[in-house]
Amino acid sequence: MNKRIVSARQAKDYLSTLKPIWCPGCGDFGVLNALTMAFARLALKPEQYVIVSGIGCSSRMPGYLQGYGFHGIHGRALPVATGLKLVRSDLDVIVTIGDGDAYGIGGNHFLHAARRNVDVTCVVMDNRIYAMTKGQLSPTTPLGDVTATTQGGSVEPPLRPLLLALAAGATFVARACSWEPKRLATLLAQGIRHRGFAVIEVLSPCVTFRPEDRTLRERVVWHDREPTHDLLEAMQAALEGDGLTLGLFYQVGRPVFCGESEVHREVPMPKSPRRGLDAVLAALGESAAQD
Repeated sequence: MNKRIVSARQAKDYLSTLKPIWCPGCGDFGVLNALTMAFARLALKPEQYVIVSGIGCSSRMPGYLQGYGFHGIHGRALPVATGLKLVRSDLDVIVTIGDGDAYGIGGNHFLHAARRNVDVTCVVMDNRIYAMTKGQLSPTTPLGDVTATTQGGSVEPPLRPLLLALAAGATFVARACSWEPKRLATLLAQGIRHRGFAVIEVLSPCVTFRPEDRTLRERVVWHDREPTHDLLEAMQAALEGDGLTLGLFYQVGRPVFCGESEVHREVPMPKSPRRGLDAVLAALGESAAQD
């Protein structure tokens, strides 16, 4: 009897039929390639993962990949991902967002996702600018840089995202670059398999509104040491090379938010008595009268 041979999935099998519309040379192409390579290495089926995004160039990612996707609103990708992981803990949840989405309007959610140790992989494509809206200052724009909103040069010091992630409680913290997709794919696969909040900052240059960042590839250095369990050591490593050192800096294990919630489901919430609208309005009127 002839046995049917099932070939392993290749990276290209994870691409959707949609053609990316990023600018030619955009770093996000490299992140897309790296994600497909990571999925192939992990032998994931498209029904085993979901890509969640917010708004921005990076947030087009769900449309370009096979599998489940959720294109959310600006800054709210992490709350959506948290909810997804709570109700579908069997899925690998990957968040693909930009520096503005993650650290600007979504900064509050970034902090608390790290603090809770939500079991999702957060891939932040940092191009140091708001590119989709034509080049405004972002939280990671370097000091002194001229943008559409800082014609005299930025007077704001840039955020140090990995220090923020470490201080807030992320349990997997790494930095990579979009122009080395194979090495990025390795970190992505590690982050997806890590149980807890994994933050992977990806230097992903915008060739349209920050063409000067083409030189980043000449300035980065890979940190090839084993990840530390020591918070301060990880912070020091992430700061090396003026924040352009790449690699996995920190990895520890601690209880995850989504796993613990299984216990919470078994404890019923106390039920409040049902009241009609008239009763609610009457109660509000009594409260106002007392005030």
